Amino acid sequence: MAVTDEAILRIKEMIVSGALGPGSRLPPEKELSETLGLSRSSLREAVKALEVIRVLDVRRGDGTYVTSLEPRLLLEAMSFVVDLHQDDSVLEIFAVRRMLEPQAAALAAAAISAQQADDIAAAVDAVRLDAGIEELVEHDIDFHHRIVACAGNAYLTSLLDSLSGATLRARVWRGITEDGAVTRTIDEHRSILEALRRGDAGLAQALMVAHISGVEHWLRKAR
Repeated sequence: MAVTDEAILRIKEMIVSGALGPGSRLPPEKELSETLGLSRSSLREAVKALEVIRVLDVRRGDGTYVTSLEPRLLLEAMSFVVDLHQDDSVLEIFAVRRMLEPQAAALAAAAISAQQADDIAAAVDAVRLDAGIEELVEHDIDFHHRIVACAGNAYLTSLLDSLSGATLRARVWRGITEDGAVTRTIDEHRSILEALRRGDAGLAQALMVAHISGVEHWLRKAR
């Protein structure tokens, strides 16, 4: 095992064991390297790597801290990777969304409050059918995020947020706009919301499957 990988593993073990918790400050570099039996250079590289994936927060002149370790932080790197991918890998990403997001919609149907439904409805109604790509992408991100968030599982919410970054969504909405399908897509959002408002988990799940499958089908044609 490379010494940097070993250093990463040792720091991970400290976090998993509870020796370091969210928000904890790491011991000074010299002290930590001696405790772990690692060189300061390998420890320094490990800290850099863990900073990139938001496990550690290096504060210049203050020290290095464990982050909150919240799902939204730890899964941010996935959004970056998703935006880099093209072709078949994009279809695989949509396949994962098709498996997970309808189930999240079903869970949301049992948990969504009247206020949450009203807020989502107001956001849908505010979308202009002649809106630009940026506005449509913003709406799409917000709509899907709000629904999944209603399911009450922070990891599921963060995972699904990360599986469809803004770059991929812009590509999809550009195609939807060119096909003149903006009205239909927004109507699908309204139908999903109505099923959620009625607490109909089965219908919400089925409509979400159809909605995501439609976009997936468009992507296949556009390849």
